[in-house]
Amino acid sequence: MHDFFSKTFYSNTIGDWLTAMLVVGAGIILGKIMYWIIGKYIKILAKKTKSRLDDILVDMFEEPIILSIFIFSFWYALSTLSLSTKVDAFFDHVIYILIVFDVAWLIVRIFDSLVEEYVVPLVKTSESNLDDQVLPIIRKTIKVTIWSIAVVVGLNNAGYDIGALIAGLGIGGLALAMAAKDSVENLFGGLTVFFDKPFIVNDRIVIDGFDGVVEEIGVRSTRLRTLAGRLVTIPNSHFTRMSIENISLEPSRKVVLEIALTNDSTTSEIEKAIDILTNTAKSYSELEEKISAGISSFGQFSIDLQLVYYIKIGLDFVNVSARINFDIFKAFKEAHLRFVLPTGTLVEQK
Repeated sequence: MHDFFSKTFYSNTIGDWLTAMLVVGAGIILGKIMYWIIGKYIKILAKKTKSRLDDILVDMFEEPIILSIFIFSFWYALSTLSLSTKVDAFFDHVIYILIVFDVAWLIVRIFDSLVEEYVVPLVKTSESNLDDQVLPIIRKTIKVTIWSIAVVVGLNNAGYDIGALIAGLGIGGLALAMAAKDSVENLFGGLTVFFDKPFIVNDRIVIDGFDGVVEEIGVRSTRLRTLAGRLVTIPNSHFTRMSIENISLEPSRKVVLEIALTNDSTTSEIEKAIDILTNTAKSYSELEEKISAGISSFGQFSIDLQLVYYIKIGLDFVNVSARINFDIFKAFKEAHLRFVLPTGTLVEQK
């Protein structure tokens, strides 16, 4: 039996290989024991405290600690063997990279859990929609940054030429950026909407021929519910190239009503018509006080009158203007005023 364990394979006896395997196995068993202890005792103790922070930390430390035990047992097992310089250096680099990645994994887990526990509830209770849209971007950016640093530190300390690697990635990144030009434009368009806030969710806007209410502002695109009830998805890059008309921000809706009296109308009839226009508009509480009426021009076959009024924001424009038009028409008929058909309504935005 002693002769069997003394046989040499790859510069180590069978006994040395078995010892190394036992060390790795012991590390796995120790990891399982630690996992059981954490779940059975430490987590229960953490739950008894008033703070949620210790629960989060214990939960997030659990898997990375077990992985670190396995990495340490693997390293110790290798140290009991006689390996060539190249093989020994290779495994040293692998172990170092695993340690760096384990630490990065732990940091990302703690960061993500703290954000989920403390930041997300605050964002949900805030009145602004901006933080709801920006938080996922910041969250993902920080996690990608942590992993990127881990990759650079791990490879650099493992003996790899990071400068040459970054230069290669730069060339590849340039090609990728050219291919992803539209995506980058949409991302910057989304950032423009987030920070400049030309509109927010539930605003009614007009852009690129679409008139509707903003339902969702995403990183890549914005969803608009048109007045016809259709859902339109607009790439965010459009918002950096096109003018946006935010109807929800108008202080009031300006309406210009044109009425043409027959050109044989008398002076008293014209004055009566102007009084009807003015008094009808003033009788509506839905309108602002700035109301004007008078002769706008003299046509070939008519005397053109004009009424200008402003409907208060938030009211049903179509309903209010329709009722005013009907009252004016009715009053003209009762006063036996003759006007040239057709009449027209010109709607302008203030």
